[in-house]
Amino acid sequence: MVRNDETLVDGRVRRGERNRAAIVDALLGLLESGDTKPSARSIAEAAAVSVRSVFQHFDDLESLYATVVERQAERLRRFELEIDPTTTFDERVSAFVSQRARLYEHITPVRRATLRVAHESAALQDGLKRIATRHARDVADLFATELDAARNATVLRAALVVATSWETWDRLRREQRCSIDTARRVVEQLVKGTVAVA
Repeated sequence: MVRNDETLVDGRVRRGERNRAAIVDALLGLLESGDTKPSARSIAEAAAVSVRSVFQHFDDLESLYATVVERQAERLRRFELEIDPTTTFDERVSAFVSQRARLYEHITPVRRATLRVAHESAALQDGLKRIATRHARDVADLFATELDAARNATVLRAALVVATSWETWDRLRREQRCSIDTARRVVEQLVKGTVAVA
């Protein structure tokens, strides 16, 4: 009898975990499709759960957003690429810009949706801040040699962060209508030109 009770509890726990994951993935899917402020009903429909179930797993949208930030971070780990900092400058630039291009193309729909509602969510603001901090750290680590040799490392670091940022990529792709290849070449040129005059 005890074993049956344990099995029942384990089944409920697993089902609850599946439903929670489905809700998070449903919200990410809706954001990726361009729905910037999906309702609880649309999230529930996409997750194939009841609206009540959404709020059984998450107290409010803010707690759901916090979990979505973590889930998105997990999903994006596959874009992380170890770049050998001892390779030539040109090789590092090419590898880093190619990596960011793949990442930015993947995250753009969610990033645009997030920016539209981030002012209403501390969790989303925190997620964006962590992404920006990580990007700046990646730039500093990869181009440490060039930063050490620069007359003003602070200025060069800031310029490299901006040149390789999602915001720059998005302007090239959306406003200037550059192809992925052209945008990539533009960013490479920005990085190389910035370092050349540093």
